[in-house]
Amino acid sequence: MSERLLAALLTASAGVLAQQAPVEGLAASPVRVLIYEDLQCPDCAAFGKMLDEKLLPRYGARVAFEHRDFPLAKHAWAREAAIAARFFDQRSAALGLRYRRETMAGQREITADNFREKLSAFAERNGVKPADAVAALADGHLADLVEKDFQDGVARGISHTPTVLVNGKPFVETIGLEEISKAIEEALNQ
Repeated sequence: MSERLLAALLTASAGVLAQQAPVEGLAASPVRVLIYEDLQCPDCAAFGKMLDEKLLPRYGARVAFEHRDFPLAKHAWAREAAIAARFFDQRSAALGLRYRRETMAGQREITADNFREKLSAFAERNGVKPADAVAALADGHLADLVEKDFQDGVARGISHTPTVLVNGKPFVETIGLEEISKAIEEALNQ
């Protein structure tokens, strides 16, 4: 295979990665957990921790957990963070998910003034040119993908984050492990 053809295939597949919502767990599962999240939202960070520590270990082999961007206007850097996540998704789904996790875990240290500095540091730690990550914030295509997720959420009546839909059943803001586990179990048993 020529280098030019290989480069074209890699570019095309990277574009597909950015267009698809990041999925953890069993992507082909009929049980879908849609997670509308804002990377600056403390409740989203708490849910993300529950997802990583409890839900994915328990259900990851049987359920698709799909991340959707829903940056709230009240959060100063949330939209840029969502665009950055889409940029990293282009590199690899794992890198995009790592960015989402680290950003939510570090919310207290990130401000509108230092957001680009934090973005650059993440990029450098992960072998991506910091200038490329920062330049991606102006990428209209990535911004459109974030807006598409947002508008999809609005069409579903979502206005708070996190909003988690288990096969369509909504859980909003502060979500208990027991209640969401019960809904996942019910969906798995249908």
